[in-house]
Amino acid sequence: MSDRNTLIRSLHDIGLAAWFGGSLMGAVGLNGATDTIRDPERRNALGATGWARWAPVSAAAIGVHAIGGVGLTLANKGRLVGQRGVATTAIVKTALTGVAAASTAYSAWQGRVQAEAGLNPTDGAVNSGPDTPAAGATARQHLRIAQWITPITTAALIVLAAQQGEQQRAGQVVSGILGRARTALS
Repeated sequence: MSDRNTLIRSLHDIGLAAWFGGSLMGAVGLNGATDTIRDPERRNALGATGWARWAPVSAAAIGVHAIGGVGLTLANKGRLVGQRGVATTAIVKTALTGVAAASTAYSAWQGRVQAEAGLNPTDGAVNSGPDTPAAGATARQHLRIAQWITPITTAALIVLAAQQGEQQRAGQVVSGILGRARTALS
């Protein structure tokens, strides 16, 4: 059996990179660019079109990352049980992946609520006029915060993936296994 997991590690990392990069570019680039368009109809159309084009790529990135993550978990199940610290990192990473997926879905939903209310989903302004539907104004406030949760949590996932890579160094494996053994014997 091979001790390399190049394919599943690549799926994990490429999916995560696309998820992080796309969410950050959308929050900064797309949303910022649409704010410069004065005509509300053009601004709404551009924002809605940009996010609609990104949605299937984002879904694919999340799926590829998840497939890679499951593969890495299965490939490292012995280390999860036998090496101190590995299971904790995996649990934290799984929880953060859930937060990132939930924030991605929530942001998409809030964007749709704004679009249905005739508001620009990419508009960073929280102030709403007297003619702004209440649902749209609330969605705008929620989206302003939610759009940043995805890039923040996926950045944290990148850091945890790096930590997991470090945990696979020979010295870390040995000290983690010995540490687990000492804990079991005491």
